[in-house]
Amino acid sequence: MPQWAGSSWYFLRYCDPHNDKVLASKEALDSWMPVDWYNGGMEHTTLHLLYSRFWNKFLYDIGSVPCKEPYMKRTSHGMILGEDGQKMSKSRGNVINPDDVIRQYGADTLRMYEMFVGDFEKTAPWSTNSIKGCKRFLDRVWALQDMLIDGDEYRSELTANFHKTIKKVSEDIEALKFNTAIAAMMALVNDIYVTGSINRAELRTLSILLNPFAPHLTEEIYEANGFGGVLNEQSWPKFDESLCQDETVEIVVQICGKVKTKLNIPVGAEKDDVLAQAAADPKIASLIEGKQMLKQIYVQNKLVNFVVK
Repeated sequence: MPQWAGSSWYFLRYCDPHNDKVLASKEALDSWMPVDWYNGGMEHTTLHLLYSRFWNKFLYDIGSVPCKEPYMKRTSHGMILGEDGQKMSKSRGNVINPDDVIRQYGADTLRMYEMFVGDFEKTAPWSTNSIKGCKRFLDRVWALQDMLIDGDEYRSELTANFHKTIKKVSEDIEALKFNTAIAAMMALVNDIYVTGSINRAELRTLSILLNPFAPHLTEEIYEANGFGGVLNEQSWPKFDESLCQDETVEIVVQICGKVKTKLNIPVGAEKDDVLAQAAADPKIASLIEGKQMLKQIYVQNKLVNFVVK
C-alpha cells in the first residue's frame, strides 16, 4: 500500500514481517507492542503520528492488534538547517553532505556536533565554526594520553568534579539533553588540564562517559591504554550523591527588582545571614544608604531583593 497508508502501520508489520497469512501473529504483537519509545522528525508529528494512531485505533477496534495506543512514548527531534538558516535543499545550494564532513573532521566530530548544536527538539542552523570547536575538543581528549600517570582512584582535587560530571552526563542522556552533557565533559577536561595530568582511573571514566558521543576515538583510547575488554561492554560509572553537592552557590542581589551584583554564599545559608552579607556588599551599601527599606526578599540559594524608596 502506498504513501501514508503503508507508513501508518509499518511498525506493526516489523513484529512479524514474513507472515503471509495475517498482518502479524497475535503472539508477535503481544510480545513487541506497544512500541516503548518512538522518535521521529518534527515534520512528522502532525502527519505520520496522527495517521499511525488512527490506523492503530481502528485495527484495535476490529481486534487485529492488542493495544489501544501504538507507542508508549513519542519524541521529535529538531531539524538542522543550512548555514543561511533555511531548510537544506539542493535548489538553495545549502546542503551539507555528511560524507564531506566525515572526510574532513571524522565521524566522531560530526556525531558530537549534531548532539551539541542545540536542544534535542529544536531546529538549529549548521555552523562550520562550531564543528571546528568539537574537533578541537576531541583533539584535546586524545592529547590527554600524553599527560597520563598511574593511579587507580580519582585524585582528591578532581574527585568532586568527576562525580558531578558522571551525575550530569547520566541524567542528561536519559533526558535527551545531549548538548549539556557534552558541555559538562568539556568543563571536566578543562579542569583536568589545569592539574597538568590525568591518571588511569580518570582517563578510563572519561572514556566511558564520552563513548556514546564519540565511540571511535574513545574505543581507541581504551584499547591503546590497556584498560581491558571492549569499552562499550563496560559498566557505566557510578557517582556519590554526597560528592555532587556544591558547598557554595552564586546568587543575584537586586534593588527594586533590578540586578546590581552577585554574591557567593554557603548553600542553605540562613536568611538573616544572607541579607546581612548582601546589605554589606559595597555596591549595594552605597545604593541603599539613606533610603527607606520597604521590604527584604530572599529566595533561598537564588536571589536577594531589597525594595527601597
